[in-house]
Amino acid sequence: MNKRVITAGMTAMFLMSACSGDFEGNMEKELTSFEFTNQNGEQVTNIDLEGTPVVANFIFTNCDTVCPPMTYNMTGLQEAIEDEGVEDYRMVSFSVDPEKDTPEALQEFIERYELNEDKWDFLTGYEFETVSTLALESFQGLVVDDPKSDQMTHPTSIYLISPEGTVVKSYDGLESVPEDEIIADLKTLQDS
Repeated sequence: MNKRVITAGMTAMFLMSACSGDFEGNMEKELTSFEFTNQNGEQVTNIDLEGTPVVANFIFTNCDTVCPPMTYNMTGLQEAIEDEGVEDYRMVSFSVDPEKDTPEALQEFIERYELNEDKWDFLTGYEFETVSTLALESFQGLVVDDPKSDQMTHPTSIYLISPEGTVVKSYDGLESVPEDEIIADLKTLQDS
């Protein structure tokens, strides 16, 4: 084989890997289709999220353990994203208690935090089984209703969804959120 062909092929492979950046996902699950309601009573679908990277998590407003610190962590992440000048992103928080988490309850919950609501949808308007299935099939996480209390068990991860609608990575969303890694991954997905 000609040395020029080999060199050209190696150069092309190098350029392709350089263009894809250093992103390494740890999962690859298609985001199932949905049509939910956000905190403003507006419909949000999985199609609406396509074309931009999305940071997602699971919460509920009546949570008395992990949800307040997780939401605080997400607001810090959002601030860091915007401080880095990243504009092409969205955030989504799926309620795991849709019966209680009406748009009004979500709006009241949001008011406790400083966040950019233009980029962040808190979603409800579905059956519990729907969000439980979504969590398992798209995010590989369990959402379980505790019949002995008003609390829910749910994932505490932060997830990254690619512009093509694939859940590609999960990160710690509770103890030590890797903000720099998430922002670098966001940028890489934007450029790909």
